[in-house]
Amino acid sequence: MPIITVFSGIFCKEGPVIREVLDRVGYKLVTTEAIVAEASRLSGMSENKIARAFAAKTSVFNKFTHEREHSIAWLKLALSGKLSEDNLLISGFAGQLVPREISHVLRVCLIANLRFRISVAAQEQGLSEKDARKLIRVRDADCAAWVKTIFGVKDPWNVSLYDIVIATDKRSIKEAATLIDENVNKDVLKPTEASRRQVEDFHLAARVEVALGKEGHDVRVSARDGSVTLTINKHVLMLNRLEQELKSIATRVKGVKSVVTKVGKEYYKTDIYRKYDFEVPSKVLLVDDEREFVETLSERLLMRHMGAAVAYDGESALNLVREDEPEVMILDLRMPGIDGIEVLRRVKETRPDIEVIILTGHGSEADRKICMDLGAFAYLQKPVDIDLLSDTLKKANEKIRRKKVAKG
Repeated sequence: MPIITVFSGIFCKEGPVIREVLDRVGYKLVTTEAIVAEASRLSGMSENKIARAFAAKTSVFNKFTHEREHSIAWLKLALSGKLSEDNLLISGFAGQLVPREISHVLRVCLIANLRFRISVAAQEQGLSEKDARKLIRVRDADCAAWVKTIFGVKDPWNVSLYDIVIATDKRSIKEAATLIDENVNKDVLKPTEASRRQVEDFHLAARVEVALGKEGHDVRVSARDGSVTLTINKHVLMLNRLEQELKSIATRVKGVKSVVTKVGKEYYKTDIYRKYDFEVPSKVLLVDDEREFVETLSERLLMRHMGAAVAYDGESALNLVREDEPEVMILDLRMPGIDGIEVLRRVKETRPDIEVIILTGHGSEADRKICMDLGAFAYLQKPVDIDLLSDTLKKANEKIRRKKVAKG
């Protein structure tokens, strides 16, 4: 039997429609939450970290760490392992990862007009119109970002992405379920030997993508009957060296018969290919109100393959710590508003695993003692030798990695 995927806007009666369909066709429900849990089990990453791949807002560190792309690779691996089964209904974001080449899939979209969704929000969650509008806007932004990531299409409800688009403000739950039931039994959706092979190809591509991600790489992977194609979409100076490294990793994956590399249409744009180096910190937060200094420092660290985000005051830094996951902070003491010592105190109270390096031009011995007592990793004076700072950052990174290993 074909697979059904259902992608729905929030407050579009997704739950009732899916339950009605399951009652009629007897399928097994596979939720996106279940795929996230399996990806977490396979990767050792937390479910929360993997689920962040669905959010419109991307980590400021992602261009250095590729965490979102690696999460998606693990999601593909978890999903591809399920697709060999029959009679599945896959709900939510995960269903969009099923390749278009797998033909025995009925792709369903549920959507409704805003007024209807606001009324459903009030019925189901007791939300006010203002709160409902806000939540719908946020969730729709997540849907749009996800679809753009997978398909390069801005509209998450674009009819070209689906076999059926159902307006749940115009059809009842039973009518929607009937439409799905009638279409899933059509001959064109029956599994074939070719479509089954496409499932195997998807699984192989996912395993290769995960293997590359483990080595810090981010390229697009496709497979056909054991032949793997790696597409490089970001510019790199030594292309041949990168191609050889990618091929070396991919050929070690079981089931791979051959590997070819090519450059994609994004290759000649301005973004630069960056391999994630696990030996150096790539989630460094620089906090300093001297803009020229901190931007220059960020560039110098990047030349040493250390990714850094910048905050120009204490409040912005604390907001970034709450919203993101920096591993190391380089913190100035003398800043307007919340000063460096107070930032250090709050960070160590809420995120004690973040290593904080004090870098100041106006500190005293008393300041140094206060900072070290509060848990600072190191206390350095401006102007700092970049090699000394790099070495200190590497030592902080080593400490972080040891902690992670100890935690299992």
